[in-house]
Amino acid sequence: MGFFSEYINGANAYIKKINSEGGVFGRRIELLSYDDQYDPEKTVYYTQKLINDDKVFALLNYVGTPTGTKIVPIVEEAKIPLVGIGSGAQIFREPLKEYIYNLRPSYHQEADAFISGIVEELGIKKIAIFYQYDAYGFDGLKGAEISLERYGLKPTAIASYERGSLDVGGALATIKDSGAEAVFIVGVYGPTAEFIKQARAQNFNPIFGNLSFTGSEALAKELGADGNGVVVMQVVPPPTEKNLLIGVDDYINDLNASLPGHEATFSGLEGYADAEVFVEGLKRAGKELTRENFMNGLESIEKYDLGLASPVNFSATQHQGMQRVYATYLRDEKFVLFRDWKTAEFNVKKEEMQ
Repeated sequence: MGFFSEYINGANAYIKKINSEGGVFGRRIELLSYDDQYDPEKTVYYTQKLINDDKVFALLNYVGTPTGTKIVPIVEEAKIPLVGIGSGAQIFREPLKEYIYNLRPSYHQEADAFISGIVEELGIKKIAIFYQYDAYGFDGLKGAEISLERYGLKPTAIASYERGSLDVGGALATIKDSGAEAVFIVGVYGPTAEFIKQARAQNFNPIFGNLSFTGSEALAKELGADGNGVVVMQVVPPPTEKNLLIGVDDYINDLNASLPGHEATFSGLEGYADAEVFVEGLKRAGKELTRENFMNGLESIEKYDLGLASPVNFSATQHQGMQRVYATYLRDEKFVLFRDWKTAEFNVKKEEMQ
């Protein structure tokens, strides 16, 4: 299950529900989607197609940092609103992008949540960084370095891998030799799983922390038993929290109506939340729908409750709607939500580390 397909499945589930209820002011929403295969040049091509050929009203749910970066000037030139980017990169946040509305917290916030947890709660100071050598990886690396600097720390080691490669052995050797007690990973599930599995095989067992973009469910499947204790920071709660959070329950119910029997996922829930905020903007725009009214509607959203224990706030000067980061760790290929780093059942305790 890829991030993009699940992201769109979640958005579709919400939009289908809205359309079944008559749409917004009698207007049904049509969602067009193209697969750019995480190729920036294809992202540019399909964005121009959506704007110039398909004549869409707005854009929704783009995925990726290197891909999204390429279309920022296109969006700004066309003056077309884009709601929801499956990336926490700063380029979509600072300086403020007039036409881009992010829902998810930034990678810097995810990095800080992980590093503050292990430093303040567990007393860990030897932290290495393993990252993907591209715009996504550079952004996560920068966020981790900023967080470490707050505690007067520097990475014990920094190592990378090439996007699309599983060649992680050299990076692992560098990080293992540094004596790191924790490794912050800015990657995607394939190379990340390979890195962790090789580390386990060498009896190198620091706390592994990951960004949400890694691809949670795919990572869990790839790791199997080697995943126990691996931490993944999230921008939405686990889909298993349906009995505690009404937003998760709504997502699962609407997903089942849209795709019966389909597995609920983190990226699906994020896409669903993005679509709900998109529709809320349409409602607040009123019957006379224009892009300007739509953007004004989005910017009027304050303390909006998605049922995810993370209220949404936008304004003319704030285009990131959510601020909360959720900490999870793997246990038997399932994600466990936690708040207390001292009592979380990590697979390897600090005193057992090599």
